[in-house]
Amino acid sequence: KKHFTSGSAPKRSHGPTSNPDHEKEKTLISSSDQSPRSRPRRRFLPLIPPSLLPTMAGRGRMPPRHAFPDGGRRVPYPDVPDGPPFARGPPPPRPPPPAVYEEEIELQRVEIRRLVAENRRLVDDRMGLQRELAMAKEEIHRLNLLIADIRADKEVQMRDLIEKGMKVEADLRATEPLRNEVVQLRAEVQKLTTLRQEQVQGLKQDLSRAQADAQQLPALKGEIDGLRQEIMRVRTAFEYEKKGNAELVEQRQAMEKNMVSMARELEKLRAELASVEPRNWGT
Repeated sequence: KKHFTSGSAPKRSHGPTSNPDHEKEKTLISSSDQSPRSRPRRRFLPLIPPSLLPTMAGRGRMPPRHAFPDGGRRVPYPDVPDGPPFARGPPPPRPPPPAVYEEEIELQRVEIRRLVAENRRLVDDRMGLQRELAMAKEEIHRLNLLIADIRADKEVQMRDLIEKGMKVEADLRATEPLRNEVVQLRAEVQKLTTLRQEQVQGLKQDLSRAQADAQQLPALKGEIDGLRQEIMRVRTAFEYEKKGNAELVEQRQAMEKNMVSMARELEKLRAELASVEPRNWGT
């Protein structure tokens, strides 16, 4: 009894030969005056149903007590030494549920549809601006032609009026009685000159408006360039989102492969435990 309580556990024999010291220890242990505290403790391991192994592997924890067929009682394994339980690493991170992936994919689909609609709207605006720009250019060209025609007509009219005035002055010099008629003609020339000036002023105003419209062309061109850059940015964002989705799919496949390998290792450990258990009971 003194030898047993010194801290050394009794050794078990696995062969036909016997050791005198070992027989002495067995005699001491089996004596009737041995106290319950001096008896060696035996290691108990739970009997895990095979159907719960995949669930345990997926959740990274032991099943509840009521899941065991014996109500959570433990079966002794003589060959398992006393000491701390088997060291276990941290449980593997559980992947998010499929609903999270589906929700993320649906959000990305909505974003893609929104971007496509925005792209179409920008393309329509760009086409409308191009049409308006072409119409403005045609209008400016037409106004330039009209101004040139008006100037030519006014110059012809001015030349005619000047020639007519010169003839009238010659006639006045030739014939004094026609002076009154010359005065009237001069008044008419003055009136026509005033009208011509008013028309020229109106044409100048039209030309100024046309020039102002022409000055707005660079601004329209800048807006078109900005729209083109916005389209390129949207396209780049779309490609980036597409690449991010591919990376998520690859990560999910890698996690599924890890889970399959862990399930295989768990099946292998269960087979090893099943092969070790009959040998222990046989000994």
